[in-house]
Amino acid sequence: MSPKTLLPLGFSLLLLLQGAASSNYGAALTKSLLYFEAQRSGKLPPNQRVLWRGDSALQDGNDAGVDLVGGYYDAGDNVKFGFPHAFTVTLLSWGVIEYGQQLAAKKELGHAMEAIKWGTDYFIKAHTQPNVLYGQVGDGDADHACWERPEDMTTPRTSYKIDGQHPGSDLAGETAAAFAAASMAFSKSDPSYSSQLLSHGKQLFDFAKTHQGLYQNSIPQAKFYASSGFEIQDELVWAAAWLYRATNDQTYVNYLGSANTGGTRSEFSWDDKYTGAQVLVAKVGRCLHLCYHLVTILYVHMMYWTQNGFFYTCCSLLWRADFRALITG
Repeated sequence: MSPKTLLPLGFSLLLLLQGAASSNYGAALTKSLLYFEAQRSGKLPPNQRVLWRGDSALQDGNDAGVDLVGGYYDAGDNVKFGFPHAFTVTLLSWGVIEYGQQLAAKKELGHAMEAIKWGTDYFIKAHTQPNVLYGQVGDGDADHACWERPEDMTTPRTSYKIDGQHPGSDLAGETAAAFAAASMAFSKSDPSYSSQLLSHGKQLFDFAKTHQGLYQNSIPQAKFYASSGFEIQDELVWAAAWLYRATNDQTYVNYLGSANTGGTRSEFSWDDKYTGAQVLVAKVGRCLHLCYHLVTILYVHMMYWTQNGFFYTCCSLLWRADFRALITG
C-alpha cells in the first residue's frame, strides 16, 4: 500500500504557514500546492504547471451515465477515493479561511483556491441528486497490481455510489463538510459559487443524518479507506460544525448540542475528525454554552498526545500511524 502522501499535504496550509527558523516552510508550502496539480485527474487546464502530466481518465462515469471527470488521484494510485479526497479539500479550505492573508503574502492564495476548486468541481459532479453521491472511481486491487501512469492506464474505472438504499453517513458527512468549508473560502471572491457549494453541503448533511450507515458497507471496494464510524462524535458533528460556521443557522447548533461530546481522541485524521469539530465549535462565539466542555476535552486530548509516545519528523510534524498525520502547533 502506498504511503498516503496526499493526506498529510492537506494539513500543510494549517502547519507550514506557522514557519520555523531552521526550515524553509515557504518552499514546502509551494511544493505542497504544486503536488496537488500533479495529482489532477481529467482534462488539465491551460495554466497547469506540472507539464509532465497530461489529460487522463476522460471517460470516468461513463459506466453509470454520469460525468465524473476530474478530481484528484490518491497518492501513487490512480483511484479516486471520495472519503479522504473530501477530507483533503476540507483541510485545504480551512487553511485558506485561517491563513488567507499569509497565503496571499507568499503569492500562493490563488494556487490554494485553484486546488480547492479542482476538488469541489468534481464533488458537484459526483453529487448528482440530493441523496446520491458517487464516492469512488476505479478499483484499488487492480490499480495496485498494475504500475502505470494515469495517462496510459487500462485498469477498470468503475463508478461506485451511495444512495438512500445504500447509505454512507461518513462519506456524505465529510463531503458536506468539504462543501461548507469551501463555501466560506469562496464567499468573497465568488459569492455565486459559494452559494452553490453551500446548497450541496446542506443536502448532503441531511442525507447523512436521514440515511445512516458506514459507506464501505455500500461500497466494499472502498476498503482501503474504510471508516471506523460516523456517529454523532465524528463526521456528522464535523459537518454540523462547518455548516454552522458557514451559515450561522441555529439548527446546526442544536444538533451539536444533542451530540455526545464525551471521550478523548488520539488523532485528527481522514478517519477521525472529532477533535477538529471541537476546535471549530470553540472558535464560534454563539456556541459558548458548548465551548467550556469541548475545550476541556481538547485539553485532555492534548495531554494524551504528550503522554503516549507519539513521534515527530525532523520538522516537528506529529504522527501516530503510517498513513495518518496530526496537526501540531
